[in-house]
Amino acid sequence: MPLGREGGLVSKKTLPGGSFQIIASSELSSMVYLPSIFSSLADTCSPGHTITFLVSWISDIIVVVSPENIETMKSIVEKYGHKRVTIVKGGITRHRSIFNGLKVFAENQSSNRLLQKPEVVIIHDAVRPFVEEDILLKVVMAAKEHGAAGAIRPLVSTVIASGEDGCLDHSLERARYRASEMPQAFLFDIIYQAYQQCTDHDLDYGTECLHLALKYCKTNAKLVEGTADLWKVTYKRDLYAAESIIKDSLSQQICIITDVKEAVVQAGFLLHESLKNQVKVEAISISLSKNDSHLQNIFSGECYNFLCINDKEYATEEIQQLVDMLEKSNVPLLYPVVLILVHLNISENISFSIGLEELTKIKKFAREVKKKNILVYGLLIQYKDHFPLQETVNSAAALTMALIKDRNPELIGQLLVA
Repeated sequence: MPLGREGGLVSKKTLPGGSFQIIASSELSSMVYLPSIFSSLADTCSPGHTITFLVSWISDIIVVVSPENIETMKSIVEKYGHKRVTIVKGGITRHRSIFNGLKVFAENQSSNRLLQKPEVVIIHDAVRPFVEEDILLKVVMAAKEHGAAGAIRPLVSTVIASGEDGCLDHSLERARYRASEMPQAFLFDIIYQAYQQCTDHDLDYGTECLHLALKYCKTNAKLVEGTADLWKVTYKRDLYAAESIIKDSLSQQICIITDVKEAVVQAGFLLHESLKNQVKVEAISISLSKNDSHLQNIFSGECYNFLCINDKEYATEEIQQLVDMLEKSNVPLLYPVVLILVHLNISENISFSIGLEELTKIKKFAREVKKKNILVYGLLIQYKDHFPLQETVNSAAALTMALIKDRNPELIGQLLVA
């Protein structure tokens, strides 16, 4: 069963030729699977993910949400620190929800602040979380020129019509038709006038905004070829596909942090060599007690994976310093950050043991920082002559990749042995 629809909206970037307002339409509703949309998975890969992308270059965001989910959406916005977001009550259908969002600009219905009427608006489905900036810019510029524009994709299946008897009536020539996608952009006056002239039948049963612009304002929309990333989170299984895509994108870069001790630096180098064919690796040898600008730049670059290598049994202070630095940076913790504390055992004792008290301390610390969307894991590497070091490092690299790809919160605070 599909998740259904709901409206949502967004605003403004200075582009070549003028300043544009943006509306992003959220596609959520009160159907069977709606609660899962607002789970820890879905608020990452649906409205939260989409808002984070848009807010990087848009001055105002309006999200239209069904009444029963307004408080949930407010908590998502607050949790992830989204700025300039206005939440608007949606209607019972897609068109009624979008119309409610447009009214905020036209009639200044926002209770928080005055929003100026824009020149151009974009309507986008928040459950298409992987839209790229390039397609947004293309539809905006096309709307500026033609009055309306929308993304399209080739049909992947043939469209057929059935007769009253349930038998095939006719089919469409697939090569002549396209699937209408989001985002779509409009001169604000055109789309708002179209909605003002809509009949109740349009508002209750219609689904295509471009058609409204054509029907009521004689505006022929420019069709812009979209990318495969415009797919929509419609079914419950799509949530897992979206989560997988996000996890994969988060696991493309890792920062290895070591102190200046020779053995630790060497282990860091070997881990770097073992990981570099799988991910982009930044290696830093510093004292965490110092305010290192290079590390701060990496935080600002939104790296979400860190290995902190040391030769202490449990370097609570070092990992706490990393957590503090992350919090002080402007990295939005919309996604879980992985911190792997690597202990390098260089003692002459063949056996290594860690007491129950220390294990309890690790788990308690990991549970606390998990509330901040930071996942802490422990990893032990034996660094002795009688241990095959390269083999151990390769094992550590494999465990590292598994941890950053899976990002499993159930394993936080565990000490893994390479």
